[in-house]
Amino acid sequence: MEQGTIVSWEKKEGDKLNEGDLLAEIETDKATMGFETPEEGYLAKIIIPAGTKDVAIGKLMCIIVQEESDVAAFKDFKDTGAAAAPPKPAAAPAPAASAPPPPPPPVVAAAPPPPPPPAAAPAGGMAAAPSVGAAAPAPVAPQGGYIDIPVSNIRGVIAKRLLESKQQIPHYYVTVECQVDNLMKLREKINKKYEKQGVKVSVNDFIIKATAIACRKVPESNSYWMGNVIRQFDNVDVSVAVSTDRGLITPIVFSADRKGVIDISKEIKELAVKARENKLKPQEFQGGTVSVSNLGMFGVSQFCAVINPPQSCILAVGTTSKKLLPDPDSLKGFKEVNVMNVTLSADHRTVDGAVAAKWLQYFRDFIEDPANMIL
Repeated sequence: MEQGTIVSWEKKEGDKLNEGDLLAEIETDKATMGFETPEEGYLAKIIIPAGTKDVAIGKLMCIIVQEESDVAAFKDFKDTGAAAAPPKPAAAPAPAASAPPPPPPPVVAAAPPPPPPPAAAPAGGMAAAPSVGAAAPAPVAPQGGYIDIPVSNIRGVIAKRLLESKQQIPHYYVTVECQVDNLMKLREKINKKYEKQGVKVSVNDFIIKATAIACRKVPESNSYWMGNVIRQFDNVDVSVAVSTDRGLITPIVFSADRKGVIDISKEIKELAVKARENKLKPQEFQGGTVSVSNLGMFGVSQFCAVINPPQSCILAVGTTSKKLLPDPDSLKGFKEVNVMNVTLSADHRTVDGAVAAKWLQYFRDFIEDPANMIL
């Protein structure tokens, strides 16, 4: 964090403060967090009002005094920043006064020569291009109105990190098609069995679990590129992309490879609510070893996601659709199945193409026959 926004002050000037009291709410690039009172005393002066954006780290926010009688002394206090200003160099002595220099002689500009006549275009050819010094045509004004939307902290960070990702990480993409009929039957069975307990698992919960187990089988995918080393992790912490009004954020299901689908379902629901209410704690979205981005609920059939650095892989999940396949055992000669396309974006520095293909083989096996995830 380099700067933030003062969302609100929870105390007023003159209020008594106890250590640990919620003093203010500060919006970082990813979440809104409570700022607690560092010591007991009285809030004498609020320097930066609520709603102020782009407040740099180290800026004076408020003044807390120990005695209530000292509050009035800071009523008209203004932060001039003088205490933080660097010392100025000693002033050099002023030069002795001297007579002003005589004005320069007037300059009479010679009239420019007339421009040469334009070269005639050869028959059937194109006219000569204008010279370098020719005036550029005025830009055409866009038609209709427009609005300028200020770039929020989170949007600025998204822009910076994803630009770095596409510029610095050698992406490549591998796609497979998965049949999900068995998974959908198991999902229906689990939801019916645990309905009274309020359990309602989604296809995405199984995807998170399958992603984690596939990373366990192919550890190269569960790694960071660190420049001089490749760091492979023991735990599989799955970052799950969640869309909010403020932008994309990726809360983490930690140790997803060691959790059941029901536990993953409960956890991801809680994290998604926190993300949309801007209440995630830093430790709930910082880190992660692999990411999942699912746009299937929007009807997207297939897409390629941008890697979340320093991770090596992100899985892009499309919607579930029906497909006809040959079936010699059927009277119709074909059968209808539910299929889902997934695309793995991988960092070629850490994950070779054959390794990504192997990862997708495991993933498809887990999705098409979920019982294999417990083997």
